[in-house]
Amino acid sequence: MLVREAMSSVVLTIGPAHTLRQAAALMSARRVGAAVVHDPDAGGIGILTERDILNSLGRGQDPDTERAHAHTTTDVVFAAPSWTVEEAAGAMAHGGFRHLIVLDRDEPVGIVSVRDIIRCWAPVRQAPAQQVPA
Repeated sequence: MLVREAMSSVVLTIGPAHTLRQAAALMSARRVGAAVVHDPDAGGIGILTERDILNSLGRGQDPDTERAHAHTTTDVVFAAPSWTVEEAAGAMAHGGFRHLIVLDRDEPVGIVSVRDIIRCWAPVRQAPAQQVPA
């Protein structure tokens, strides 16, 4: 299976000046665990994850004043839509992260997460058949 078949095409993109509270609210509303941070001034794309927000809160930082740029990972490994899910899983395991931004022609087109890969590899759960009384 290819990354393009497993990825979520819902890509939340935020700016570096968003507060962590704003980022968390947007991530929650869209039910995603990561946001792409586009910073044209810094010349690139980064990622802000739920773990980054949690780490900030754990350090006692104020989510209303902390900005996304201070917590964004900019040394990002990107996936291509044509990668296999095995390649994506290998990159995640090697790098110790749970999300990969999927780029096509240098544009984010999706995010693939560990959860997406598990869905591909785990058998589909079906509801038990209803028994009809005889």
